Amino acid sequence: MLILYNTVQLTLLVIGLPLLLLVVLLSPKYRLRTLKRLGLGLRSLVARQKKETGRTIWIHALSVGEVTSALPLISGIRILFPQAFLVFSASTRSGAGVAQEIMADRADLLIPFPLDILPVTAFFVRLIRPDLFILVETDFWPNILSCLQRHKVPIMLVNGRISHKSMASYRRFSFFFKPLFLAFRHLCMQTETDRVNMIDLGVPEEQVHTLGNLKFDTPLVTADSTLQSPPLQLPDHSRLLIAGSTHKGEEEIILSAFIRLRAIFPQLFLIIAPRDISRGQEIQELAAAKGISSSCRSESRPGHQRLLILDTIGELAGCYRFADIAFVGGSLVPAGGHNPIEPAAMGAPVLFGSHMEDFAEVSQDLLSAGGAQRIGGEESLFQAAATWLADDSLRKAAGLAALGYVEKQQGVVERHLQLIQTIFSEQTI
Repeated sequence: MLILYNTVQLTLLVIGLPLLLLVVLLSPKYRLRTLKRLGLGLRSLVARQKKETGRTIWIHALSVGEVTSALPLISGIRILFPQAFLVFSASTRSGAGVAQEIMADRADLLIPFPLDILPVTAFFVRLIRPDLFILVETDFWPNILSCLQRHKVPIMLVNGRISHKSMASYRRFSFFFKPLFLAFRHLCMQTETDRVNMIDLGVPEEQVHTLGNLKFDTPLVTADSTLQSPPLQLPDHSRLLIAGSTHKGEEEIILSAFIRLRAIFPQLFLIIAPRDISRGQEIQELAAAKGISSSCRSESRPGHQRLLILDTIGELAGCYRFADIAFVGGSLVPAGGHNPIEPAAMGAPVLFGSHMEDFAEVSQDLLSAGGAQRIGGEESLFQAAATWLADDSLRKAAGLAALGYVEKQQGVVERHLQLIQTIFSEQTI
């Protein structure tokens, strides 16, 4: 598989090299980052920062969601292994930006993830010389995993999950994915369903563990948030509904319900955080067509608009602490849903649609705990929100139930740290 992968990769690189070079050279945002992902400046960075004592742990996250998921774990590693040299990498520019904000005081070295070209990955692994490589959730690349294996570096997956869509792809292309999964010493999955799916894909049972979702331990680090007030200027005695990670087709439902809710609760304000932040203007136009005044967070325009479109990276989780009600997007359309743990961890009662396939266990547990309600569209969204807004005690009880559910699941970081200690103890035998 590895030979075929590199043969195809080399062929495509040769064919597409002129165009790739043109894109990189003409685009400032890609130019420097691409050079760094090829290893430019890495040698001097490592030489300056590398500690002579302690183990080296390399943690990698794909983008913003995975970076924030990793925060509780890297905080725990920093406390348990104070002498360790912690390297943190992210693949995307947005992920690297968030990592710079929230990881700078925890990680010793922040780097872009190498492009998965064999000489490049070999260069990164040889310079960093990790004693442990931790991958957060996803971003499986054959060459980096192969290089780590050749150097006998234990590889650990944390916060692993398998969506319905991913499972279908993993089955269809098992010849490609199974060797990647077998490269891991331990695969730590969020739920028992994820664990069973991984075993069904051919991974030995003893390598797969159900350790839970790291975001259950996010409250341990929420005090570090720099967001001390809501980004929307709210008058006294106001109420805030936050619709997070929304997809196309959901905003119209949310806005229509919001108009009806405002007629009963004039103190209600709305924040919509689209999953794709480039859709800010589109949502603004949709709101204007319905007579709703709005602003985009990226504009930094002050005022008392009824709607704020949160078209920025990394702020949604912090905003949930100010929510009276939270709606989790990707669930009124067939997108699999998004993680309801973040609003629940802030004590916000949660609403979501029927499409929560990617978080089926968590969403069902929240429903059973009384911290969430499932809605089917505009009418049920309106009814559920109106019921909570009309009764403070009922709404607060639902928020406390959501928070209580999260608190009962905590200890995820501790379980991961115990496994890391086991890996290190095996290395010394």
